[in-house]
Amino acid sequence: MATQTTLSALLDPFKSLRSRVFAKLYFAQTISLLGDAFTWVGLALLAYQFGREQSAVILSAALTLRVLAFILFSPFAGVLADRIDRKKIPYTTHFIRMAIVGCLPFVTAEWQIYSLVFLLNIFNAFFTPTYKSIIPQVVEKAYYRQAIGLSTATFQLLGVLGPGLAGILAVWLGAREIFFVDAASFVVAGVLILLLPGDLLNKASAKSTAAKPLSAWADVVKGARLLFGQPLIRFALAIEFVSAVAGAQILVNTVGHVKEGLHLTDTYYGWVMGAFGIGATLAAFLSGSLDKTPSRRVSLIVGALLLGVAILGANAVSYPVLLGLWLCAGLGQSLAETPSETLIGENITDAEQGKVYGSHFAFSHLWWAIAYPIAGYTGSHFPNANFLYGGLITLALLLAAILIFRPKGKPTSKLAL
Repeated sequence: MATQTTLSALLDPFKSLRSRVFAKLYFAQTISLLGDAFTWVGLALLAYQFGREQSAVILSAALTLRVLAFILFSPFAGVLADRIDRKKIPYTTHFIRMAIVGCLPFVTAEWQIYSLVFLLNIFNAFFTPTYKSIIPQVVEKAYYRQAIGLSTATFQLLGVLGPGLAGILAVWLGAREIFFVDAASFVVAGVLILLLPGDLLNKASAKSTAAKPLSAWADVVKGARLLFGQPLIRFALAIEFVSAVAGAQILVNTVGHVKEGLHLTDTYYGWVMGAFGIGATLAAFLSGSLDKTPSRRVSLIVGALLLGVAILGANAVSYPVLLGLWLCAGLGQSLAETPSETLIGENITDAEQGKVYGSHFAFSHLWWAIAYPIAGYTGSHFPNANFLYGGLITLALLLAAILIFRPKGKPTSKLAL
């Protein structure tokens, strides 16, 4: 009976695919995520061609530009999603990204890589919030959490499997030629989005924005006010910051701990990060079934607590125990981060969701921009106790979030300012 219940919970997210419109959107997103994996594996190999010593600098600069593009442009993407047919943004950005990726095989200088990566992620910043704002419009309310869980689980799963597949293709095709496969993936995803019925994607803002003058800055500010004005979402956003601080410790410091602290090879590093990704994938699939409360407080608090406890003792354990801890950490990260997207869909009026998703996308990446330097500091100054201090910081921030931001009382109706 327990096995049947678990299997049912794992399959539950796939019920959202009963919506043919969402199914097309979901498969477009999946293909797009594969394209992203091809992009970053290709960039890593391309950076290596410019010199082994320069590869780390090029990749770190590219990741910084990626986050910067998300922070600067995703709020405006959300505003645009509330103003025009939401179908136009995803397919337009896909075809533009196809053209940008198609230029990467021909780069001959570092500045060209930086320019193309920044441009690529500007349009990525426009796609992702719009995609998230479409889901509540095309999925029945009963399956909304399952749809978000399926999307998040797919993101996590492809984060584990995508680079491996991209690496195989790179060996077969070549470091630069993989970008042509990448570009083709954006074309396929764009065509799938073109097949979506536009009338289902434009209804959210048709009435409420028809008479309003376009004021991008005012709408960006409004998106942030709505994001922080809803107590449930504000608490989820605080927990996301806690999750980012812990997650950055894992992403930044695991490789050094495995290679220098445990004296193991790259293969062991790959396995332990794979365990983290598997945990995150499982939790994303199960998140909608494990916590069905309107506030999602249980998921948020338990997820952040799991993360903090998992990394707290990581410096002092053997490799097999580290595998188990990173599996738990992955579970915790998805439990802590998935609810915010569903809470926006359930607590913000349909006509305002685009700008709020855009604002959320910007702030969630700002949290990581803050968390990475913290992880870098603990890793460089306390190499034998970096996870200990990272765990203590995580648990202290979780306590502060609960004391300061935890909402009291029942959820309010959908918010619009």
